[in-house]
Amino acid sequence: MNTLSAALRNKPYLLALLFGGCLLLTNIIALPGFAAPGQIAGTLGGLAPFAVAGMASTPAFLAGGGGIDLSIAPLMGLVNIVFVSDLAGTRLGSPLLAVPICLAIGAAVGAVNGTLIAVLRFPPVIATLCTFFIVGGVDLKLAPAPVTLATNWTGNLAGSIAGIPGAALTIGLPLLLWFTLGRTPFLDTMLAVGDDEAAAYSAGVNVTRVRILAYTLGGLLAAVAGLALTGLIRSADATTPGTYTLIALGAVALGGTNLAGGRGGIGGAALGASAIFLLQSVLAALHVSAYWLQVAYGTTLIAALLAGAALIGRKQVAVP
Repeated sequence: MNTLSAALRNKPYLLALLFGGCLLLTNIIALPGFAAPGQIAGTLGGLAPFAVAGMASTPAFLAGGGGIDLSIAPLMGLVNIVFVSDLAGTRLGSPLLAVPICLAIGAAVGAVNGTLIAVLRFPPVIATLCTFFIVGGVDLKLAPAPVTLATNWTGNLAGSIAGIPGAALTIGLPLLLWFTLGRTPFLDTMLAVGDDEAAAYSAGVNVTRVRILAYTLGGLLAAVAGLALTGLIRSADATTPGTYTLIALGAVALGGTNLAGGRGGIGGAALGASAIFLLQSVLAALHVSAYWLQVAYGTTLIAALLAGAALIGRKQVAVP
């Protein structure tokens, strides 16, 4: 037990890995076909919006200053709606044009959040809550009723592409981006700002720019989550993304990221999201009412916060 406790303190994302592993085994027992080769692509496609939403929420926490981004879910919805309602079926609907447009929308909303927080000094929870309502209102204006998407390339994101699960792109590319950023000074600088803003500023770090870039990165990843959601539901519905706010926060906390900033990574958030996804699958297999899902999400978030307080403390941990 001492060895396990020490491992969890040094690598708190192992908690999500252990929890997820137990839930995976439970799923396989409850649903014998859960891990069948023919089901893998579809299962990963269902996981992708969970995982990328958790990843998108992570940079705001890592940059510190009480950082949080509540606008991730409606931003996912905005990207989903813009693609289905305005891009699909036009010459802009091809992946070579649609993907950059969607990513630009996400990055722009994230940059606005970062500017409100880092330049205008809005409290992060207030700034992103305002953005939550604004973007959510735009979603409802653009898609007051569900819009069905005709068959197109986004369907492969929840299926397979040349025999490879499409989720390898929607989940794998953000992880690859994070790995690449880890080879540059930016990631270390963002973690330094989140860990001790005053010390980072004294060392010459432009704290304002780092925080704006952190929220911009979160918005960019939210756009990827929106595309993953589009591939999964193959429609546009302004009400669908709402549940992802709590899921994303739970994924970050369960994945071992210090919500005070400075320690963690999107890999842990992906593991946390996987555990939450598997929990949802288990509850569905046991025919538990969907109304209890919110209770399960909230309970998981509380448990993750308590575990994080007990295991992380102020100790430096590895970034997965």
